[in-house]
Amino acid sequence: MSDAADDPADDRTATADLEAVLASLAYLLTRSQEHERRTARAGITAARSDVYLLRALAEADGVSRVGDLAARLMVKPSHVTRQIDRLESQRLVERTPDALDRRARQVALTADGRVVLERLKQANIIGLSVALDGVPEPDVAATVGVLNHLIDRYVHRVRGAMLEEDDPAPPADGTDRAREAHGPAAPATGPARVAGARRVAAVARRTVRGAVES
Repeated sequence: MSDAADDPADDRTATADLEAVLASLAYLLTRSQEHERRTARAGITAARSDVYLLRALAEADGVSRVGDLAARLMVKPSHVTRQIDRLESQRLVERTPDALDRRARQVALTADGRVVLERLKQANIIGLSVALDGVPEPDVAATVGVLNHLIDRYVHRVRGAMLEEDDPAPPADGTDRAREAHGPAAPATGPARVAGARRVAAVARRTVRGAVES
């Protein structure tokens, strides 16, 4: 007799539960009122998309090209250029010469930009700490691992779709263009996937409840 964790229906239920919880969590964390409350707590004024750009710059050691930022954020370069103009007017980023191409410009975080981003991160951490009060640290760490894996798979899928839109014709040898560009996504099947989804869902539910109550 097979274990219940191997039941495909059980797998679908765990994934469906995860989808519902993540949808609720995404809404709670990105709604305008919550964003304004967190930025006010950090003592700053910044649009949500601007915060993502500042984070992308920080993850790239503070300096990047517009095209690289657009690829990382999966948006058009013109959109990033408008954001940079807005952030530069607030002295949060600056354009600097590209050491490898004098015709090009790089974008760098300013000292003020780093301070603003750190304030926002600390405000976010405080809010999450309240929401996750009482959740065991190993559960939080496991959730981080599963969510990072989920994000990697989504990034591969979205970038693969973008490549297909740019060049819909399949390769002559029939290889998957997205797989060719990014490598195969790590498989996640069976009981491990179910357990991981359930653990993420459980911690995410606790976060949702804490976000609503805080």
